[in-house]
Amino acid sequence: MDMKTLGAGDIQIRDPFVYLEKGVYYLYGTTDKDPWKAPGEGFLCYQSDDLRRFERPVRVFTPPPGFWGTHNFWAPELHAYEGKYYLFASFKAQGRARATAILRADSPLGPFLPWGAEQVTPEGWECLDGTLHVDGAGQPFLVFCHEWVQEGGGTVCARRLKRDLSGAEGEVMPLFAAQDVPWAKSIRHSSGVTGFVTDGPFLFSGREKLFMLWSSFTGAGYALGLSISQTGTVQGPWAHLERPLYEGDGGHGMLFPDKAGGLNLSLHAPNKTPLERPRFFPVRDRGCCLTLDDMEAET
Repeated sequence: MDMKTLGAGDIQIRDPFVYLEKGVYYLYGTTDKDPWKAPGEGFLCYQSDDLRRFERPVRVFTPPPGFWGTHNFWAPELHAYEGKYYLFASFKAQGRARATAILRADSPLGPFLPWGAEQVTPEGWECLDGTLHVDGAGQPFLVFCHEWVQEGGGTVCARRLKRDLSGAEGEVMPLFAAQDVPWAKSIRHSSGVTGFVTDGPFLFSGREKLFMLWSSFTGAGYALGLSISQTGTVQGPWAHLERPLYEGDGGHGMLFPDKAGGLNLSLHAPNKTPLERPRFFPVRDRGCCLTLDDMEAET
């Protein structure tokens, strides 16, 4: 390892999201050293040829003057869509509920700037972790979490987006509640609220099924769940595995292809700041389900 590169174990990151283009892996995520209480600084991107050695990061987003978000710069996801690159990310400010906003750039390395409406989650709702899903008819959807700390939260929801991703349109569609999932357990927030967490939804169109990764808590800690649409559409209904896909105090996962054509899972573990690190596992699409191919083969 030379001074110009980092190993995955050297990178403090939550919510790691990997995008592969032209043989380069781009790693995005929650990269502020204190993502909880300190003012938000922006988002970094790490590049790698092999997911083992990463170049020193490039800052791809710095809040421009007048940007509404001040804290909790969380979980950026990179989506290539109709010739542009979009970051879906969460932000919060004093007196304003946490929300998902969309940023846009001409390159995976930015610079990303706010695009369209200030937020695409409902005003007044505490929301986070918005992701993009485009259905078979080309209709884009926002899938996001209504946070458990607010009454009616602890749910995963969907909402139609405008075709150019410049805003939301239509009503929110609740997809499922964490309290109805067999393995999810309630936890207590520092504010005194007790409830069921939903975090980090990510949709994947497999060989036969539409899958959703998302995270919550078991009695042993943070975990990654897998749900399956019974209709092949974002509207569901969604069926849930009896046990989490990953239970090692890690989660907020997503799936990405590797250069050999394989399928891989990215997540962060453990779930405690500042110890979070990106971890990668091979995944097998068995048609009816997804399985971690070899827990010992992580990079």
